[in-house]
Amino acid sequence: MKIWKSLYFQVMLGIIAGVLMGCFFPAAAVKMEPLGTAFVSAVKMLIAPIIFTTIVTGIASMGDLRKLGSVGWKSLLYFEVVSTLALVIGLLVAHVFQPGANMPPLKDSVEAFSAVTKYTAAAESTGTVDFLLKIIPKTFVSAFAEGEILQVLFLAILCGLVLAKLGDRAADLTRLLHQTSQLFFGIVGIITRAAPVAAFGAMAFTVGKYGLETLKSLGLLMACVYITCALFVFVVLGLIARLHGFSLWRTLCYIKEELLIVLGTSSSESALPGLMLKLEKVGCDDAIVGIVVHAGYSFNLDGTSIYLTMATIFLAQATHTSLTLGQEVGILGVLLLTSKGAAAVTGGGFITLAATLKSTPIPLTGLSLLIGVDRFMSEARAITNLIGNTVATIVIAKWEGAFDEEKGAVLKSTPARTQLIKSQ
Repeated sequence: MKIWKSLYFQVMLGIIAGVLMGCFFPAAAVKMEPLGTAFVSAVKMLIAPIIFTTIVTGIASMGDLRKLGSVGWKSLLYFEVVSTLALVIGLLVAHVFQPGANMPPLKDSVEAFSAVTKYTAAAESTGTVDFLLKIIPKTFVSAFAEGEILQVLFLAILCGLVLAKLGDRAADLTRLLHQTSQLFFGIVGIITRAAPVAAFGAMAFTVGKYGLETLKSLGLLMACVYITCALFVFVVLGLIARLHGFSLWRTLCYIKEELLIVLGTSSSESALPGLMLKLEKVGCDDAIVGIVVHAGYSFNLDGTSIYLTMATIFLAQATHTSLTLGQEVGILGVLLLTSKGAAAVTGGGFITLAATLKSTPIPLTGLSLLIGVDRFMSEARAITNLIGNTVATIVIAKWEGAFDEEKGAVLKSTPARTQLIKSQ
């Protein structure tokens, strides 16, 4: 296939064109926002039904419910260990580089207060009990109508368990749900063709509205976030991949279209359906993909974890607030819980950060420092989250013996040599 016909190349052109338009025609670029927003909204409208149908059919096809329990606890163990490591790394890097140490004193103002009010208000309802209660929907339909992913996941698990118990008696219903999921994936394939235009609109709006000049004062924090995310991906996730017999670099090349879609739209959800299809094609069992990928979008947010600890320490430095070792350990403890729901709502990262700051002496108005550049850091968070969930799915599929090594040869360091040996 000619390179200019590939989605990868087209999305890259869209991103470059968006940046150029944002730099040279900022007024017109700001008006391009609906292009990116419409694309993300179109994909999001399909996420709830895709999650429901794929997880229900995945669990129903397992038959042995002990296997589901095995996948569940292994996934949660993996998520918790890797997310904790990401939190600690973010904390250490923020202390080493001290990006907020040279910021001028923050002045309390009406503008600063009003800018963060919506996040601090939302933080009031992010306690552990409220978070757990919110998993249960008001009605079966409301979970889909309101787009609450954790609620859809809860319903899907319940329905999947029932279908698995019914076995052959529910075979027709299970088959119908599987065919329905294929319908939704087909719609996603049509929508994805608009990804280059969406990437152009989103990048043009971001650069046109905030401008590259606004990055100078907070450039060190942004650099720290991007560098830390890159180190986490290539060192931590790279080591995990190597220990499990596949190449991180080959994996990144395999999902390059999804990575560019996330880069252009600043949303990891926009690449979720495509990622699921690719993971199944590369050898991961479809039931494993359905459970681990969707759970990972709420519980395995490596990029968000890095950002949250770095942003907290940055604000402490910028507002000249001293934190004891005990307070910093407490912050890690709070983030271990609150970060798990950071992707569940719009502006979730800011809401989680506001909830965390409430348990510290750091003034909440410090959040106003980050509002202008948060969009520029969201790409790093989203891409890291996507890569983290990709690696997690492959690893857990291998743990469960549910990975087709023949299909997965493309992810090994020398796939061509592997295929040559098999053909001899």
